[in-house]
Parts: sequence; C-alpha cells; structure tokens
Amino acid sequence: MAYTQEKHDSKLEALIQSAVKRIGGKKENDICRYLPVNTGGYIHHFTMRKMKTEAPDQLQSLISKYIINVDKPHTVPPKPRAARGSRKRRDQLLFSKQDIERLLSIARQAGDKELIRKLTPRKDLRTIKRELIASIRHGKVDQDLWQSYIEAITTQSNFATNGIPAMNV
Repeated sequence: MAYTQEKHDSKLEALIQSAVKRIGGKKENDICRYLPVNTGGYIHHFTMRKMKTEAPDQLQSLISKYIINVDKPHTVPPKPRAARGSRKRRDQLLFSKQDIERLLSIARQAGDKELIRKLTPRKDLRTIKRELIASIRHGKVDQDLWQSYIEAITTQSNFATNGIPAMNV
C-alpha cells in the first residue's frame, strides 16, 4: 500500500512540475492562478497544498483539465472582494462644508429652526457661554445661541442625574 501511495505522490509531483513548466512559473504555487474553484476565483495555495494529501485525484484532474490538456492555459480572474471602506454606509449623504453652509443659509431664510439646529455644529458649553456673554456685551439677543445654551445645560444635567461624568464646563 505504501508503495502505491508513494508512486501516486511522485506522479502528482511530476504533473505539478510539468504544469509549472507549461505556464512558465517558478514554483508550484504559481499554478494556483490557473485552477478555478467553484466559489469563484482561483484556488488558494493553502487549499492546493491540502488537496495534495487529501484529494490528490481531484487535484490531478484540475491540473490536467485547466493546464496540461489546454492549448494555452489562461489565468482565472480573482474572486471579487469587497472594496476598502466597504463598511461605510451607502445611504449616507456626504456634504462638503460649503454644502452645509448653503443648506444652513437656506434654512435660515426659510426660518426652519429644526433644520438649523441639526446643521449647526455642536459647541461645548464653555464656548456657548463665552459667545452668549459676548452677544450680551454687544447688546444683541441671539435666540439660537440661547437655545443651544439651554440644550447644553439640559444635556449636562441629564448626564449628572444618570451618573455619567459631565464634560468639561
């Protein structure tokens, strides 16, 4: 039994070496790109190495079918992979800073307080206090600034009641 297994292995090795020569490769991993796999793309070199011991007949038939018995062996296109950053949400709109400024000015013209609140960048409580005091010194009343101050104070008090440490004030 060991003799036939050894003969079978040497036959497979000879077939692999002739396939490497046929495609003009340097090592046996080079033939992987010529062997398709049913899930799409070409066979991985780890899979081929595993097939050498676990399914040598199947590997022999693949090599014969796609490399040896073909006039000109063709490489198999790689399996399509997900692009980098593919975890990004596709339905999310991307706006530049200028786009947001234009939307904000349109919302101000229309008097849409909710949209203005959503588009205005969040400021920390310290900045809001500083701007509010500056507007009082200049004798201006800014309702949006006062509203954002109330929201910041409410958020801070909610954090305090829930036991979450507050942000720097």
